[in-house]
Amino acid sequence: MSEIIILFLGAISAGLLGSLTGLGGGVIIIPLLTLGFGVPMHYAIGASLISVIGTSSGAAVAFVKEGFTNMRIGMFLEIATTAGAIVGALVSGMLNPNTIGIIFASILLLTVILNLKGKPDHQEPLIKGSLEDKLKLYGTFPDKGVIKSYAARNTIPGFFMMMFAGAMSGLLGIGSGALKVLAMDNMMRLPFKVSTTTSNFMIGVTAVASSLIYFQRGEIIPVIVAPVLVGVVVGSFIGSKTLMVSKTKKLKTFFAIVITILSVYMMYNGIRSNFS
Repeated sequence: MSEIIILFLGAISAGLLGSLTGLGGGVIIIPLLTLGFGVPMHYAIGASLISVIGTSSGAAVAFVKEGFTNMRIGMFLEIATTAGAIVGALVSGMLNPNTIGIIFASILLLTVILNLKGKPDHQEPLIKGSLEDKLKLYGTFPDKGVIKSYAARNTIPGFFMMMFAGAMSGLLGIGSGALKVLAMDNMMRLPFKVSTTTSNFMIGVTAVASSLIYFQRGEIIPVIVAPVLVGVVVGSFIGSKTLMVSKTKKLKTFFAIVITILSVYMMYNGIRSNFS
């Protein structure tokens, strides 16, 4: 019973982090299950994917209601992430758990390095006649009581980056929210809060596509998934309320510190073959 309670509390933390940063919570769930509870890597990934669905469901409703999420951009990019997720899930079944752990850590370190680069919080104007104009990849969002408008840029590179993000979601079970946020924030030049909230909206659909493959392989265990799922839903609801009043700069700093610690720890254990 004590282990279930600890797992539940850890899942709440994962849901909170996932909804605040658009990560999906897997960056905490997978280390917690593999290193904390000794759960085999592929079973941890299966549970993490279900938690990603819970994070998305718990936070997305609030974000859409408040006007942060751009559903049109999200649905357009889901075409890429869903295709990538299926490929990633199939490849995952062929890889050694320690290899997956090292890839997991490497991807997270990459996101930290990119995120630490100084850049403004984008708010690009719409260019008439552009691809973004034709696809209607623009919108508005509230910022301290003021409604601000924005438009996407670099749609084609962003689309291909989303395919890679989807593949990493299926392979690693992290929802690929980190890569999605970086693609939308860095490449497509969307406002950071729009990027994180739209990522939360997207990660659930991406995770469903790959989790079906893990379910078919028998790698989703109910006794592990149940407390994780409930915990992340609670955490993501709390996180969605916190994001409404939080400052973007503090979010990015928090994002970088947490991911650096976890990625180094995962890298160490993957190299030492502790996931076998």
